[in-house]
Amino acid sequence: MNPFELQKSRVLFFDIKHPGELEQAYLLLGSLDNLDVGKGALPNSLEIQYSVEHYSLEGLEKMLRNEGFHLQYTTLGQLKNSFVHYCEDVQYHNLNSPEPRTKNNSQEVFVKAYEQHPHGDFDSKNKPQSK
Repeated sequence: MNPFELQKSRVLFFDIKHPGELEQAYLLLGSLDNLDVGKGALPNSLEIQYSVEHYSLEGLEKMLRNEGFHLQYTTLGQLKNSFVHYCEDVQYHNLNSPEPRTKNNSQEVFVKAYEQHPHGDFDSKNKPQSK
């Protein structure tokens, strides 16, 4: 898996009815290792960057809600986040999955199979010679 595919950049939106939460969330998220946080383009938003190896959007949102923060998304934003949650979950679980056998590693299969059979020295012009 390409390590750059693991790096995520997301935007968190906070309810404007709770002033001061944005700054508190900025400080809280800024204290987490392996997570970068910055002010978002909109006054009620924060931009975060993280790796799926360490965090997920769903986990970060749950942590913020458990700490009493009020996130606010449009219906389309909620739908997008549900899709992001699913995709990041799949990526995280694929990190621990073994790499499937493909044509790229098929030579290894033939080498292992060839090692299992007894064979002698072979010259294409002559018959096999036994030792």
